[in-house]
Amino acid sequence: SSSSGSGVAGAVFNLATSIIGAGIMALPATMRVLGVPLGVAMILAMGVLSEISLEIVVRFSTQLKAWSYGEMVGAACGRAGKLVSQVCIIVNNSGILIVYLIIIGDVLSGSSSGSSHHPGLLKSLDRRLVLLATMLLVLAPLSSLKRIDSLRFSSAASVALAVVFVILSSGVAVVKGIQGKLTTPRSLPSLASRKSVLELLTVVPIMTNAFICHFNIQPIYCELKNRSAARMNKVGRISTLLCMSVYIATALSGYLLFGESTASDILSNFDHDLGIADSTLINDVIRIGYVLHLMLVFPVIHFSLRQNVDAILFPDPKQQLADSTVRFWALTASLLAIVFVGSAFIPNIWIAFQFTGATAGLSLGFMFPALVALRLSKAREKGLECLAWTMLVLAGVASFLGLTTNIYNV
Repeated sequence: SSSSGSGVAGAVFNLATSIIGAGIMALPATMRVLGVPLGVAMILAMGVLSEISLEIVVRFSTQLKAWSYGEMVGAACGRAGKLVSQVCIIVNNSGILIVYLIIIGDVLSGSSSGSSHHPGLLKSLDRRLVLLATMLLVLAPLSSLKRIDSLRFSSAASVALAVVFVILSSGVAVVKGIQGKLTTPRSLPSLASRKSVLELLTVVPIMTNAFICHFNIQPIYCELKNRSAARMNKVGRISTLLCMSVYIATALSGYLLFGESTASDILSNFDHDLGIADSTLINDVIRIGYVLHLMLVFPVIHFSLRQNVDAILFPDPKQQLADSTVRFWALTASLLAIVFVGSAFIPNIWIAFQFTGATAGLSLGFMFPALVALRLSKAREKGLECLAWTMLVLAGVASFLGLTTNIYNV
């Protein structure tokens, strides 16, 4: 019932958590590549464009009375379009969850890449044992909730942890600035070498994927108290503004702190001495906070993964997942087991999901909303058509660049 359910605040936390994931750690490197003015402008531009695509999803979900992403796409693009969109959500979300577990394992148990070694916080314990304990004690209980609104408090904590990271990194940057240890930030991108050009191209798919959360719009909208398009759009705008603020603060503080040494994943920068007092303690707090953040994001992403797998296996709308306890628990356990096996036992799986992220995520965030708008918008809505075509072209270019740079790097 729309008269009971989540308030705006709870919905904002769940949607913001869907947006802020592991990708936040790549943003300082984009600032290093683009320079501060262009980097900030890109975050703002992608936030605005993503918010527009969110409102397109809300508008046509309301108009079509479609309470899942697949239903909305299916109403506009037919059964094949519905199936493709559901597969995109499954591929995108399962990939995200596996990557989260890999990162959690790297931070807790340590990792080695080439000649570098990153010590883990629990380095004396076996990696698979750590992942299994994390899955059973933290992720499985949170992923076993039947309503996404039930995750609002864990989502609020997840957003708070992202803010804590911003505060800590900003504080360290201020201290180093007072000590005169900060370098002057770059104001323009560099085109001096092939490496710098390649990095510049890599920034595009990172930025376009930064606000992808569209797969969770309908679950959150469906549980919104006093449900209406206006209230859901309010949720989308607040969430986008919140995430833009966190993204800009993260990118600026991280880049100012490490300058031209900013890594593509800034978390690896926090393996080293920061050059201030209590550096080791600050590094550990940041890494622990980041792991907890990912643990709390995990069930929100898992929710729509489970919903879409169930929709493919049991397409009859009368057979609701929440009404079948056996089906719910069997599906939840199966998906968690697959994610665990993918993260713990399959080598080089990260490479595969770098390719799917350049396609499935962009399709969900821009391509499908644009296609729905073009198919269902009224003849006089020229502005909406122009925006839809802009999103299609942007997604196509970003997908091409993402695939090309990934192939080159492999």
